[in-house]
Amino acid sequence: MGRESDRRTPPDTAELETAVVTVPEMDCPSCSAKITKSVESLAGVETIDPQVITGTVTVSYHPDQVDQAAIIERIEAVGYSVQSIPKPESTSFSVPDMDCPSCASKITTSVEQLVGIEAIDPEVTTGTVHVEYDSSQTDTEQISERIEAAGYAIKTEHAERTATFDVPDMDCPSCAGKIENALNAQNGIFSYDTQPTTGTVTVTYDPDTATQSDLTDAIEGAGYVVEGSRTEGSTSQETRPRENPSAVWRSTRALKIYIGAAFLALGLAVEYLLPSLNVVLATGFGQAVTLTEVFYILGIIAGGERIIRNGYYSARNLSLDIDLLMSLGILGAVAASLIFGEALYFEGGTLAVLFSFAQLMERYSMGRARSSLDELMELAPETATVRRNGEEQTLHIDDVQVGDLVIVRPGDKIPMDGEVVEGESAVNQAPITGESVPADKTEGEEVYAGTINEEGYLEVRVTSTAAENTIARIIEMVEDAQREKTDHEQFVDRFASYYTPVVVSLAVALVFVQPLVFDATWRTGFVHGLTLLVLACPCAMVISTPVSVVSGITSAAKNGVLIKSGPDLEAMGDVDVVAFDKTGTLTKGELTVTDVVPLEGTSRNEVLRNAQSLEARSEHPIATAISDAGASEGITEHSITNFESLTGKGVTGTIDDEQYYIGKPELFEDLGFDLGHVHVAADGGVAMTTAECDHGQYLDLMAETVPGLQNDGKTVVFVGTNDRLHGLIAVADEVRPSARETVEQLHNHGIERVVMLTGDNEGTARAIAEQIGVDDYRAELLPDEKVQVVEELLKQSSGVAMVGDGINDAPALATATVGIAMGAAGTDTALETADIALLSDDLTKLPYLAGLSQTATSVIRQNIWASLGIKTLLAIGVPFGLVNVIVAVVVGDMGMSIGVTANAMRLSRLKPSRFF
Repeated sequence: MGRESDRRTPPDTAELETAVVTVPEMDCPSCSAKITKSVESLAGVETIDPQVITGTVTVSYHPDQVDQAAIIERIEAVGYSVQSIPKPESTSFSVPDMDCPSCASKITTSVEQLVGIEAIDPEVTTGTVHVEYDSSQTDTEQISERIEAAGYAIKTEHAERTATFDVPDMDCPSCAGKIENALNAQNGIFSYDTQPTTGTVTVTYDPDTATQSDLTDAIEGAGYVVEGSRTEGSTSQETRPRENPSAVWRSTRALKIYIGAAFLALGLAVEYLLPSLNVVLATGFGQAVTLTEVFYILGIIAGGERIIRNGYYSARNLSLDIDLLMSLGILGAVAASLIFGEALYFEGGTLAVLFSFAQLMERYSMGRARSSLDELMELAPETATVRRNGEEQTLHIDDVQVGDLVIVRPGDKIPMDGEVVEGESAVNQAPITGESVPADKTEGEEVYAGTINEEGYLEVRVTSTAAENTIARIIEMVEDAQREKTDHEQFVDRFASYYTPVVVSLAVALVFVQPLVFDATWRTGFVHGLTLLVLACPCAMVISTPVSVVSGITSAAKNGVLIKSGPDLEAMGDVDVVAFDKTGTLTKGELTVTDVVPLEGTSRNEVLRNAQSLEARSEHPIATAISDAGASEGITEHSITNFESLTGKGVTGTIDDEQYYIGKPELFEDLGFDLGHVHVAADGGVAMTTAECDHGQYLDLMAETVPGLQNDGKTVVFVGTNDRLHGLIAVADEVRPSARETVEQLHNHGIERVVMLTGDNEGTARAIAEQIGVDDYRAELLPDEKVQVVEELLKQSSGVAMVGDGINDAPALATATVGIAMGAAGTDTALETADIALLSDDLTKLPYLAGLSQTATSVIRQNIWASLGIKTLLAIGVPFGLVNVIVAVVVGDMGMSIGVTANAMRLSRLKPSRFF
């Protein structure tokens, strides 16, 4: 029974939230009393309902006064562990006739009669009813019935849910077609996506019309076993099959094939080696059945049972696929033997055993392709050590919450994305970013799930749930990448839609044309037609592209390159121009002091000290560079008063009662300085041409010194007072060490032009361009002008890849053929906006990306034309008796499927080191 504290006023249900907490150890009234007393002491708690029978505690509370974490702490404080907090499901109903508060009240009263309703929020202005409910006690169908019972009709187009089913036996387009036909017959389905390369079926459906069980039944009604399922938003991957590809050779079906092959071998032995044993065992339809033929029939039964079963499902789902064709061929061979005396038992048995073996080989090959994706899923551990209330406990990653403190010891994988709050260590980020050198992590730095803590002890504050962390997003994007078909895949699908009916028609024609027109025997016509039926299946050709795409994309993901779709992989293979943003891409994006030039008798240290003191309060990147330079040399700052920012020019402040300035040359020209005649007392490390005057040596800063520094890619600021120029400081953005070699390797891999785009001045841009070795550069560009340059490059090339940070360069990235974001690990915006994301700031991955995409495009073309060409040659040879059933199955079907898969799997072995 529930207990409500009499110290509280009646609750305002509109302001309340409900938590349902599972407490397995609460197994008696005494336990429930202790928990109630502890929890009701919290301000903001309205009602407490401990249920000993179910081991749950339901608490209603005001979220502005207390939260679920505090409630859990109170339960644990009296000695009980909390197992989970099931969250209520939510749904919305469109009720257009609900147009006044009276209507809303009637609907609320009606729905509240259901057990398990957590909250109801009718919005009269939008005609929508939002309901939170406990799915173990009620469902959307019952809720909709209560709304309709109040006299209001529901518009159902809002209802939508997505579920993914694991169907490992679906390993070819033929299988996918049967499942699609079965789903087409199911009411309430909005869309579906079958992926033979991953063995998954994703269905978006109306939960008011169809249930997940209905969808499972439909898939299994097509002849395929559903081995797991998960709904949209599910964080766990436990339902995904992780069968070892080699397990197919130990399966029940494999055993039947072995038995079938043994019977065929016995039949051949009796027929050719022991003919005396080949006695007649039975007669029927006017035909005698010998021992040899009995062995062949047993071989057909053992080897062909699964084929005929699948053929039945194909016929039931109106799918003209290879299973139906092979079933007709096997049954046709038996019928021709029994009725016409053609003795085609051996051919039928051979077809049954070889084709079944071919399907096992395809399953094995596809399993190897799928395992590359499973490797990604295994990166993150399934459990985490969490410290709550001072105690360490091991939880499944789905139960770890944002804000939890995760303990990571040396050698452990980091289970969640988070921020280091204690400890320091070298973390191997290669599983996520592909970086070969471990990254040093200290307090305040970000770490990613799936990376490996190599040395020290770390405490990490969790920043995202298991469903939303970096590795989960990468896995989701890799799975989604295959759904958008490439140009090659679309071509193959169109071709296959014509190919199969044409070849089946030719097979039927052979059966009749050869005996009737060319005076061949019916046996010959039937065997030739049967052989052509085997070649009618375009599976090898259809699977050739998606298996290549999956192999290439998963290979890239394991090496720190996230390719968002198959078309992006293919498009990158056709790129011949690469455009780079400069800052943060070709350069590190961090300014450093390169030169300090003292003037008018001031020492170098004093110039830097004055500049550091002025810039200490500024957040400008130049200020940061100067402050870092002073700190690294151990220079202490002056005390500053009257600090002021001079917008667009620099800053000023008072040091020892004197006004100091630091900023652009224009600032000091405005102060009245003659920058063409400035005396210099010492060489500041810059090659300077001085002239003589009555007071010593002087410099023409604006004609010689400043342009010379700018031509080296440096930015110049001046330091001084109202009446004396103390010196100048040059800062520069350091070029990445690998930038020049990256450009060279891109050229080596077929990229014709490399262009640098920057908003910097002409002199800086020219200096960086020459240092890196790009073919062209464009300077002083605004973001929209970068877009114009990319559009211009597109007109001059077959494809342009734009490389930037994924945020500031978003317009140019979107305009290019392929947009590539640098350093995207942990960055939602970059992961979402770019076509391809380099998960680390490693330029050397670009030649790998270019090489991988070019190789993938080449592999796709090889697979398509090889499968098409070989099947065509075999088909031509059938009428001439050059190709029999065995050759058709072993070479045309099994051989090609294995061949294209093996060729595609070459992509998984490509490593960045091969291209750099």
